[in-house]
Amino acid sequence: MANYTSITYALKRKILTFTNKISRHLSKPDRKFTADITYGMLAAGSCLLTDVVDQLHEDSKKINIVDRLSRHLDKGVPAKAAVSYLHAVKKWVPAEPVIHIDDSDVVKPDGYKFEALGIVRDGSESTSTKNVYKKGYHVTEACVLTKSNHPVSIFSRIHSSSEKGYKSTNTITFDAIQQSAALFGKATFAMDRGYDDNKMFLKLDDLGQDYVIRLKSNRKLFYHNKWTPATQLRNRRKGKVKTSVFYKGKDHDAYLSHVKVQITASRKDIYLVLVYGITAHPMMLATNKKIKSKEDVIRVARTYFSRWKIEEYFRCKKQMFQFENFRVRKLCAINALNFYITLCMAFLALISMEEETNALKVSIIKTADPIKEKVFFCYYRLAKGISGILSYAKEGVRLWFRTKRPAYRQLCFKLVA
Repeated sequence: MANYTSITYALKRKILTFTNKISRHLSKPDRKFTADITYGMLAAGSCLLTDVVDQLHEDSKKINIVDRLSRHLDKGVPAKAAVSYLHAVKKWVPAEPVIHIDDSDVVKPDGYKFEALGIVRDGSESTSTKNVYKKGYHVTEACVLTKSNHPVSIFSRIHSSSEKGYKSTNTITFDAIQQSAALFGKATFAMDRGYDDNKMFLKLDDLGQDYVIRLKSNRKLFYHNKWTPATQLRNRRKGKVKTSVFYKGKDHDAYLSHVKVQITASRKDIYLVLVYGITAHPMMLATNKKIKSKEDVIRVARTYFSRWKIEEYFRCKKQMFQFENFRVRKLCAINALNFYITLCMAFLALISMEEETNALKVSIIKTADPIKEKVFFCYYRLAKGISGILSYAKEGVRLWFRTKRPAYRQLCFKLVA
């Protein structure tokens, strides 16, 4: 127990150091709230405010603390905290950033009082042949891979077509691309075939960004002075470059080929990279990255296949913090709550970058008691281990924010004779 006391203290200090960097330009109440909500969600493994309050161990009535947290969320995401967060994340990223953009959903099938609740395709129940639609919100996320090759969010917005003044999902995606480009200067964007759109290619070209985008089967490409269906080019060729890629939880042998083409949007030279042996129909990837060798082709393919990490990121967010189970109703507050969940996920990324021999990291993984010794995505075990260690805490973080009261001064009368 004494050992857990020291580990719990070290973990609290790590969390508080992290949240203080994010909130250092905010007022003291806002700094305390950032620490409270982040610590509470990491300890509870939940974004429900009642669960968060249980982990804070404060003397006030539970309903009063929930009201206090709700009032802070109603203010929205503090702009200064968002900027500090992005500056912190930028230091964790390698020189050539890889950014994954994807759309997900938050389903609230029984909700009726949530602001601007729309209709979304439920990704967890829909299949390639059947679409299931429910009440909920769209989520657009941009994640960059850190030096430990784990995803961390640099853009996350919950939105709905029922919002006042709403334009389109593409508008939100363009905001994500612009913010990412402004942060890193130049990056490689890896995107699924849902983003195979001429406007998307033009936007990335205008911003001078690299991309690897999977193409739809109806895409036409300019090849040998004529427009040719991409599927025809795919069927004419065979994969000559053998490599291994990670896909759907397993390593697979893939066979790659590439050909120089032009795309409808800009008529600029790009490469069509064909991936055989993974899916029933070979994958078609469009990239504007230079390909001069086999290694370049392999690098492009592996860049795209690292997309599974953003899908796992979404899954982890929903599973480890019960993201779809929130109770706040205003869209502004929902996005604020999403921001603080993003901070929790970023804290997991911070721990993942520590050395394997780091005492705190070792203790977290040991507490999680994982079945497998090594995994490709370690956020689940880190979240479980952190929650397990903080369950031993008898107090939250209130003592780290003690109010400094002025020294007691006795009233003194100066008597004059």
